[in-house]
Amino acid sequence: MELFRYRQGYLSPLGPMTMASDGERLTGLWFDGQKYYPEAGLPACEAQALPLFDQTRVWLDRYFAGENPGAVPPLRLEGSHFRLAVWRLLQQIPRGEVVTYKAIARQLERERGGGRVSAQAVGGAVGHNPVSIVVPCHRVVGCDGSLTGYAGGVERKAALLRLEGVECRAGAVPEKIV
Repeated sequence: MELFRYRQGYLSPLGPMTMASDGERLTGLWFDGQKYYPEAGLPACEAQALPLFDQTRVWLDRYFAGENPGAVPPLRLEGSHFRLAVWRLLQQIPRGEVVTYKAIARQLERERGGGRVSAQAVGGAVGHNPVSIVVPCHRVVGCDGSLTGYAGGVERKAALLRLEGVECRAGAVPEKIV
């Protein structure tokens, strides 16, 4: 099945988004014009109302209302073993908390039983997360608390973190919470 066979728009408070599906699972969710997921590069899609898109829309509505959105819609994530491992760890970051790229790298090293993993490699995987917000890549910050590297834009990253109750100022979160 094609990864982005079906697509539908969602108007978030932070700008228009695109939801994508293979017909059964959510395969993509990104802000229109977001780095790595430009609409112009995708083939024409089949227009179809999918229950999955309704479920995702309800999840997003709850999220943006500041509520617990509940169970994540069914996902289909495709990528290298490394990217999948990073995206799995992203899904474990609780709402309202942040972790550093370095902390994720150290966790991967422990899981692998050794072998160096760089924070930059983690950043590359985080930046290519195909399902923004649902796989919360916006909860990853630099080791000094800086809001670096969000494919949807640092302003949106700050807005998402504030929505979750994370204090953000001057492009960073306070060091005490990192």
